Amino acid sequence: MEKRHRVFIAINFPADVKRALEKHQKSIQEEFADLGTEGQFREVMKWTSKDNLHITLEFLGFLTDEEIVEACKITGEVAKKCSVFSVNLGKICYAARRQAKPTSAEVGLACLPKMIWAVGERSDELADLKNSLQEELHEAINYKSENRGFTPHITLGRVKEWQFKQIDPDERPEVNQEINLTFTVESVEVMESQLKRARPVYTVLKSCQLKD
Repeated sequence: MEKRHRVFIAINFPADVKRALEKHQKSIQEEFADLGTEGQFREVMKWTSKDNLHITLEFLGFLTDEEIVEACKITGEVAKKCSVFSVNLGKICYAARRQAKPTSAEVGLACLPKMIWAVGERSDELADLKNSLQEELHEAINYKSENRGFTPHITLGRVKEWQFKQIDPDERPEVNQEINLTFTVESVEVMESQLKRARPVYTVLKSCQLKD
């Protein structure tokens, strides 16, 4: 059987933006730590490491080596046609579980947060880049894109559902911070994700520069 790789297209950030996000992340961690012992705190959330912070533009799924070559080629061609632009991150908040039609057993779970996001503002430049990638890649690679409105976001942490439910609702930290972080997007990267026990390991397969 031919080996396949878990591949996605991402926007990565400068080191100073990652440090700023990590600082916000640690302030939220302290709120969870106040709930109990350090061991209990660690079980409630799984935090994204600073080096793994990114915005996912497209998840391409599990690709063959041949499909990866094509994905890198197409992404590079699309990037050359799209101008450099800026993204402003405006808030940090819980992200709700996405369930369009939950079953009766899932109704209670549908309102539980699933992640903590740093959320960016939508822009025409970002929408055009994402739409162009979808259109071009769909013709060459058989993958299922998410057909829903796209809001740029960075996953700072993932909620461990069972442990989170053990916290009294009145004691759950309120995560709703206003922030103001702006950075310039000069490239997009085709990335491979290898799921390890501790945390995913991301590898840049190709960095594609946008048009100046």
